[in-house]
Amino acid sequence: MPIPSAEPVSSGATSADPPRRTLRRLARELILLVIAKIVLLTLIWWVAMAPYARPDTRPAAMQQLLAPASASSSSHTDSP
Repeated sequence: MPIPSAEPVSSGATSADPPRRTLRRLARELILLVIAKIVLLTLIWWVAMAPYARPDTRPAAMQQLLAPASASSSSHTDSP
């Protein structure tokens, strides 16, 4: 007389398919979520930041910006 087992008899292939499908679905959802966030952040950047002018970073502009005070303002210290 065979002893009945407590575990149901099933093949390994059928029990491995649902988790694999679930993982694939979750991976697709995660990729879609990341792409959607990138698109949303890009859209926010274009709306909020793109209209502002970029600063002038040419060497000539930096030299003018960082130059010492003009001669007209230093003439006040030369007077007796």
